[in-house]
Amino acid sequence: MKKGGEPDIRERFGAAVRDRRESLHLTQEEFADRAGIHRTYLSDIERGTRNPSLINIERVATALDLKPSELFKRIEQG
Repeated sequence: MKKGGEPDIRERFGAAVRDRRESLHLTQEEFADRAGIHRTYLSDIERGTRNPSLINIERVATALDLKPSELFKRIEQG
């Protein structure tokens, strides 16, 4: 978490991923399989403890049926 209590970009990204995954009624395991990443890696992303690469951001967005830009818009909208 950033100074001042505002979540940093990793935490906001993770929250956006989790919210979208849950809206699609996917478990972490189902979603990780869809994205081609390990479930524990996905869990770390959702908790904001990972700083995913651009390649993994694209995989995550695709598995969420979003463009990467659409995923980042969700972060900005909070």
